[in-house]
Amino acid sequence: MPRVVGVIVRKIKEKIYAQPKHLTLELNDTVIVETEHGVEFGFVCEKEKEMAQPADVKFGTVVRKANEHDIKRLENNEHKNDLAWDKVYEKISEMKLDMKLTSVNYTFDRTKLFIYYTSESRVDFREFIKVLGHALKTRIQMVQIGVRDESKIIGGIGTCGQQLCCKVFLKDFNSVTIDMAKDQDLSLNTTKLSGLCGRLMCCISYEHELYANFKKLLPPIGSIVSTPSGKGKLNAINCIKETVTVFLEEGTSKVFKISQIKKIGNNGEKNEHSK
Repeated sequence: MPRVVGVIVRKIKEKIYAQPKHLTLELNDTVIVETEHGVEFGFVCEKEKEMAQPADVKFGTVVRKANEHDIKRLENNEHKNDLAWDKVYEKISEMKLDMKLTSVNYTFDRTKLFIYYTSESRVDFREFIKVLGHALKTRIQMVQIGVRDESKIIGGIGTCGQQLCCKVFLKDFNSVTIDMAKDQDLSLNTTKLSGLCGRLMCCISYEHELYANFKKLLPPIGSIVSTPSGKGKLNAINCIKETVTVFLEEGTSKVFKISQIKKIGNNGEKNEHSK
């Protein structure tokens, strides 16, 4: 099997795989890669490994580590991207296309221009690509993306006050469900649980496994349990502190460590629950 490294390219942070050949590469090394779309600038995101080549995927080839000349060309490409954006936006407006422009990005060798957009309907780009390709003297590739990818490209500040995870470090989007929020006893107000993209926040999934595994050790909320202070009803669980809140028969609530409670079954027997 060929040996490849994972490489992130373009603003959308698309991950491709490329054969390093004779080069020794480390994580975050900047490299020039020859791909099916042309020559790309990127950085190594996965160390070298053996990988079978899927039938529908073409591996790229790492040409060299990026040098000072490459960095300068990349900076010049950013200026070219800005000019191309203006032209693309102008043509979208002229042709009244039902789409929202998100980003335009040349390949490193500027032989192809990627145009990223969102749209709720199918758009006929045939005339648009013809006109734009003639104006910019390059190949055009339209890429429809979802709202999560749009946030990944544009970036922003989340409700936590930090930069969006997808902009900073997330390479792939994992499934996030409302059941994950339920497991963490979060408010099920989708407005509060949604990120700038309008979808459930990716960070909801970060601690889901911890909460799910922790709750397997405990009886469900509402169960009758025995505590050092007497019997009561399990009222709340704090997975981070590894404690539970029990509403005691005497009418007060008290916090206990999970090792201090025992479930009382239907037959009155006590079952110990400890981590």
